[in-house]
Amino acid sequence: MLNELNALESRVAEVVALCRSLRTDNDLLREQLAVAETEKQRLAERMGTACVRLEQLALQLPESKA
Repeated sequence: MLNELNALESRVAEVVALCRSLRTDNDLLREQLAVAETEKQRLAERMGTACVRLEQLALQLPESKA
């Protein structure tokens, strides 16, 4: 009986350690996701600005005489 309780205690300790590890990993992944989303938004804004500038430059090109 005592051996079974010790084994159970050991297993519970393993589960607790695993939960703590997973929580830490999850927190890190949340932070990485937030950084990635911010970078994605910044890049989307830059792409929009670049598109506008390209359209403006295209309007300044002389007409082709074909």
